[in-house]
Amino acid sequence: MYKLYCRTHQAIFRGVSRFMPWRRPELLEGEGSLSLLPKLVEDTGITSVLLVTDKGISRLGLLDGLLADLTERGISFTVYDGTHPNPTIQNIEEALQLYQDKQCSGIIAFGGGSPMDCAKGVGARVARPDKSIPDLRGEFKIRRKIPPLFAVPTTAGTGSEATVAAVISNSDTHEKYAINDFVLIPPYAVLDPLLTVKLPPHITAATGMDALTHAVEAYIGRSNTEETRQCCREAVQLIFENLHHAYENGENLTARANMQRASYLAGVAFTRAFVGYVHAIAHTLGGFYGMPHGLANAMILPYVLDYYGESAHQSLAELADLVHITSPADTTAQKAEKFIAAIRKFNRDLDIPEKASCIQDPDIPLMAKRALKEANPLYPVPEIMNKRDMMDMYSKIKQ
Repeated sequence: MYKLYCRTHQAIFRGVSRFMPWRRPELLEGEGSLSLLPKLVEDTGITSVLLVTDKGISRLGLLDGLLADLTERGISFTVYDGTHPNPTIQNIEEALQLYQDKQCSGIIAFGGGSPMDCAKGVGARVARPDKSIPDLRGEFKIRRKIPPLFAVPTTAGTGSEATVAAVISNSDTHEKYAINDFVLIPPYAVLDPLLTVKLPPHITAATGMDALTHAVEAYIGRSNTEETRQCCREAVQLIFENLHHAYENGENLTARANMQRASYLAGVAFTRAFVGYVHAIAHTLGGFYGMPHGLANAMILPYVLDYYGESAHQSLAELADLVHITSPADTTAQKAEKFIAAIRKFNRDLDIPEKASCIQDPDIPLMAKRALKEANPLYPVPEIMNKRDMMDMYSKIKQ
């Protein structure tokens, strides 16, 4: 009955989603495209912006050119760089206070997924000052227009510039959860590969595997459209062809641009087709232990794909064919197994651990409960887990 309930919920949501207001951001793409952003901000009539980032970005000096160009155009700005790697409710409230104190009318999210999630959280609170972040948890609780949001990713992983989601951590309860609403899809995004050349190899690796996880989980799920399938296929192909190059040579701008494109396409895909248990588990590791999200996804992905077994074989076999790791004599199951093996090899080559040493046995029951609460019944996964399955999964990934 539990599985029937989940599948019924997913079928209804899939039917309704055809009539929902899906959209993509207007893109500025290519080397140096960040220089076009100040004019775009000016053209929207905004005279004061809140720029949400983190201290690492500030120290690298990536903001300097943008801030100078904003000043030249007479656009005042306030920088909030206190975003944590897993952005907290406190981060959002601090940034919101700056937005209000400086009478801003727009937001620039500058950085990886964490500054973007923080910026989206600020937008949600501006739109719904009567609601706290926990009140907005879940689906479609905002339902009001947020301030103009300009997304500038400096990693190639989260795809947050294309998604409906903001993922927030509650420091008090160690929960990590999503706020989902169409109004959170940024109207504008900048994909400038020059912003990613200074990424350390380990961040290039983790964020790249994050994008791969988005594409794979969306592709094997049950809520795909032809558009999301095509986005997933293109993203997977780009990642297999470019991630190693970006990891080994951070100044390879072709590889960097292709990884940005892959991340964006995977974001477009999963914001409509959803993710799966990899993300649900990864969110608990982020909430309990502060594990970076991309790293957690990369580590967990092969274990969950193994669990799905035959229910995901056809989709995984198609991806294996796409990236040319199969032979004509392979069965569907063998192709799927080769794709999972390729992911494990990716992780080894990128120095991503196979197991999570942070997991503590006493935490597993609560983490399993929270992961199931996030995933069921919403995520249209190939095979539905119950409590025992989820507990076993944590045991498998625990070192």
